[in-house]
Formats: sequence, structure tokens, C-alpha cells
Amino acid sequence: MFYPLLENIVKNDVLHAKWLNTLSFMENAGARKISACEHPTQVTQIQLKHAAEEHRHAHYLKKQIGKIHPDWCKTYQENELLAPVATRQYLHALDIRTCKYLKNTLNLAGEGLKYAAYLFVTYAIEMRADELYPVYQNILTKAASKIMVKSIILEEEGHLEEMIGQLNNFSEDWKSHADHVMKTEQELHDQWITSIAGETA
Repeated sequence: MFYPLLENIVKNDVLHAKWLNTLSFMENAGARKISACEHPTQVTQIQLKHAAEEHRHAHYLKKQIGKIHPDWCKTYQENELLAPVATRQYLHALDIRTCKYLKNTLNLAGEGLKYAAYLFVTYAIEMRADELYPVYQNILTKAASKIMVKSIILEEEGHLEEMIGQLNNFSEDWKSHADHVMKTEQELHDQWITSIAGETA
């Protein structure tokens, strides 16, 4: 379902601009979530790097829209996003459900819960990015598009490695918790894609 959906979006300039803007919105939301999870004093270099790179991805994707039309999708208003309700809820719902799970399962609270949520939510999102961006780039290459996301792919791969390193330090048993978070992310991702498919049909 995802590949043909994306192929159709790339063929239509208006939809493609909104798709880029939707990805930009999500990268920006991710950067803001990372910053919101920071400890007041014990902020790691990796956290700063991630937030900065996600912000840069948001900016890069915004700039790509200019290759389609210089005046389109200037903001993140609802009419400039694909499936705006599902898009806005995706990361927020993943964060809330992950926090609830970690609180109940690992008995975490306060800064400890914030940090654990940052690790597991970011891991799930990086796993998704690792799947989504190469598929998108493949479609762009086939369509001989001026738009490229190769630089994002490389950085997201680096992020994933760094998240696995941090999770290994967090807990030996992190994979079982990550599997639970990934199931939640899959459910929310499917809802998001279904919403986009319904809107672009």
C-alpha cells in the first residue's frame, strides 16, 4: 500500500509539496520532543546532536518544497499538510502511550521516565525513518525528481546506531520493551498512512 501511495503523491505537485511539508512537520515535532525530554543539567552531546539534526531535516525538507513551487506550504497550517489530524497525533500519541507503558512496567517517574521515553520513542521513529526515506528516495530517483533525501538517510542511519548504543547502556532487556513500543508505533503509522491514502484517493 505504501509504495504505490507514495508513487501517486510524487506524481502530483500539490500532494508532493504537502508530503514534504508533512515530513518536515514530523521532523520538527521530533526535534521539539527531544528538547522537551532534556534533563535541566545532564544533557548529553548525543541529545543535542539529535535535536539539531532533526531541526535541520525539517528545514531541509521545507527548502525542497521550493523546487516544486516557491510559494507553497510556507507554514504547518492544516491545509498545508497531508492528513493533518493523524499527522499531529502520531508522535504525540506514541509519546503518551510509551510513557504509560514505561511507567507501569519499569516503575519510572520524573526525569527518569522522560529520558526512557526519549530513548524508546526516538528508537521507534528512527526505525521507521530507516524504512521510509530509502523507499521515498527510490521513488524520487525513478521519477527523475529534483528532490533528494539521501543526506537524511545517512544521518538517520547514524541516529539509529546511537540510539541502540544508548539503549544498551539503559537496560540489558531493552529489546523486549522496544518491541512493545514498536507495535504501538506500527499501529499509529498504519492509521497515519490510511488517513493519507483516504485524503489523496
